[in-house]
Amino acid sequence: PLLANLYLHHVFDLWVQWWRNHFSHGDVIVVRFADDSICGFEHEQDARQFLADLRERFAKFGLALHPAKTRLIEFGRHAARRRSERGEGKPETFSFLGLTHICGVSKRGRFWVQRVTDRKRMAAKLRDLNKEIKRRRHQPIPEQGRWLGSVVNGHLNYYAVPGNTDAVAQFRTQVTRHWFKALRRRSQRKCLNWGRMGRIATRWLPMARARHPYPAERFDASTRGRSPVR
Repeated sequence: PLLANLYLHHVFDLWVQWWRNHFSHGDVIVVRFADDSICGFEHEQDARQFLADLRERFAKFGLALHPAKTRLIEFGRHAARRRSERGEGKPETFSFLGLTHICGVSKRGRFWVQRVTDRKRMAAKLRDLNKEIKRRRHQPIPEQGRWLGSVVNGHLNYYAVPGNTDAVAQFRTQVTRHWFKALRRRSQRKCLNWGRMGRIATRWLPMARARHPYPAERFDASTRGRSPVR
């Protein structure tokens, strides 16, 4: 990631700023983390020209866009209406940094970008976690609980965004199930039942609740006169 940031700062970041000032006809938003990036454009024409110019830019440095991870999609508050007028289905989704981004509608009927845990990412995480739970199953329950509690807590700190409560709750449930099966295999007596397991999970695993504000609230600020600004 460090080398990617240093290299792409000159190859990509500075060039994007130059391209925005010389060729764009509307708003251009770019988010990059290491070698993963999302680019948003107000006009489709800008998006198509940017994609073509970016391929040429990368080719000069011996780089290329990943064909399976590079897509041009219609996304945003007007995407659903425009696609419906053309007789097309729902807007496409995209995954970025472990979260799938969806054109959603709030309870009040307003557009919002809904973010849910990427299914493949969560399935891979649970597989690895299940192996580690089995390896630690003969440790004392408090020791296992402290470790698993830190794992679930770290997962919530990242993925527990508004609109993703069901997915993080499912992750906690699956962790509890894997832990239950591992503990049952510690003895042939099988004295552990779901009632006791529920109390153990409540004791050591944090509950699944949203831990992040909505993006609009996160980027709001207040002046000394307490008037909201952005």
